[in-house]
Amino acid sequence: MRGGPALGCGGLILVLAVSYFTGQDPRALLQLLSTVQEQTAPQEAAPPGSAPKDELSTFAATVLADTEETWKGIFAEANQVYEEPPLVLFSQAVRSGCGTASSGMGPFYCPADHKVYLDPVFFDQLSKRFGAPGDFAQAYVIAHEVGHHVQNLTGVSEQVTAAQQRGSEAERNALSVRLELQADCYAGVWGNRANRDRKVIEPGDFEEGMRAAASIGDDSIQEMTEGSIHPESWTHGSGDQRQFWLRRGLESGDWTRCDTFREKRP
Repeated sequence: MRGGPALGCGGLILVLAVSYFTGQDPRALLQLLSTVQEQTAPQEAAPPGSAPKDELSTFAATVLADTEETWKGIFAEANQVYEEPPLVLFSQAVRSGCGTASSGMGPFYCPADHKVYLDPVFFDQLSKRFGAPGDFAQAYVIAHEVGHHVQNLTGVSEQVTAAQQRGSEAERNALSVRLELQADCYAGVWGNRANRDRKVIEPGDFEEGMRAAASIGDDSIQEMTEGSIHPESWTHGSGDQRQFWLRRGLESGDWTRCDTFREKRP
């Protein structure tokens, strides 16, 4: 593990562009980028046409910074202090406080070390394999993992884990689905407030997020990989469910309307 990647000329230009359109201090963006941790395994050269690593790092750090603005404000409204989660970019495999993970499991949040883990290659898969391209689709993925961080800070994750330990496999899966759907709703809350407070959302962005939510639903993934759908084994929810709760957050901007455990719909 080492410090954040050095920025090339292209990365510096992107930081300045992001600063211009979002109003964020470029020095703050550069400081945040320098805190992004990176773990890499030996790998082949990046495929032609893929985004440069410094550009992906800058994008991820910028989205993370914007989620922090949102959640700091929400926590302050509740007289609480928001703890910023570090972002770890990795390639192929990574060691976290929750154990060793491979790129195959996708982006994840580890409640043990309060860090968000992301292999940027997932963004390419999101576009090409799942048919959900676009900056906001990628930002939704990051904001969803930050949603898990919020659940960890508020004690929801701990409560769900305790309940899962007492329940059957079906009950554990059902609780996991509710946890994931709430993180989707929280991602929508960020999108709403980012648009309302900082005007960083462009026309078509929300639609990109909705397409991404549908494409990574358990039903879509099972049909793609197995050719059949098995709701009893879902851990993240169907595409329709994920869209419903993402839309709830996007339309309301109110995290108190994201109680997926009491309001068990759709």
